Amino acid sequence: MSTTAAPASGLQGKTLFITGASRGIGLAIAKRAARDGANIVILAKTTDPNPKLPGTIYSAAAEIEAAGGKALPLAVDIRDDDAVFAAVAKAVETFGGIDVLINNASAISMTNTEATPMKRFDLMNGINARGTYLCTAACLPELKKSAAAGRKPQVLTMSPPLSMKTHWFAPHTAYSMAKYGMSMCTLGHAGEFKKWGIAVNSLWPRTAIATAAMQMIPGVDTALCRTPEIMADAAYCVLTNSAFETGNFYIDDAVLVAHGITDLDGYAVTPGNKNFLPDFFVD
Repeated sequence: MSTTAAPASGLQGKTLFITGASRGIGLAIAKRAARDGANIVILAKTTDPNPKLPGTIYSAAAEIEAAGGKALPLAVDIRDDDAVFAAVAKAVETFGGIDVLINNASAISMTNTEATPMKRFDLMNGINARGTYLCTAACLPELKKSAAAGRKPQVLTMSPPLSMKTHWFAPHTAYSMAKYGMSMCTLGHAGEFKKWGIAVNSLWPRTAIATAAMQMIPGVDTALCRTPEIMADAAYCVLTNSAFETGNFYIDDAVLVAHGITDLDGYAVTPGNKNFLPDFFVD
């Protein structure tokens, strides 16, 4: 892929650098882009199958290629600076550049202060806030080249609208800090990168999404969730928007409705369900 060649349509020929793409929302976004013939750089830590946590970078690559895309699976811990910069270099070597960064990788622990050891605090902030910042910084030179070539580069981060209210912090201060750290990257980088023509936005679900991470939270009934495909379709709408829009905190169903997709029944884990679990951070 040459960074000087404009894509024919949608995401065809574009290169997406996606963190946490071995399963869940990251993989769903990758497969949706693959249907256009996009190149997908898969960043995740899982290389060996785990019966409790299905999906590896290699199984994800197979699914992406089966959907019509090209895949580059890379085993990367986004807390490792050298590994992230090496992944960017490998992406450029393989596909010629990077047009889209999806900051999806995230760690979650819905615990209060007494039940959150500092090791867990560091894990969440290292992956969520720091990892998002690091991946964005590492991809920035390539995103600037993409902008100069007229390819409309974007950064899309899976993080919530910034709502500084006590009830979003009190039950799980450490997680809220880490997740809002991702959103603060969107807020700051949107303003910083606007002069280069790089759009930076966040996307977040209105309802809980049935992912492996959600299944690990006590008391969550995934039967009352929506599937990751709603986030994938919403992300696709954002990424293929012809207008330059930056600094937005999009909600999945609102994006779809704005694009004329009003029948959302197909995204329900349980067919016919209307009583979905609301996600965190959505007022």
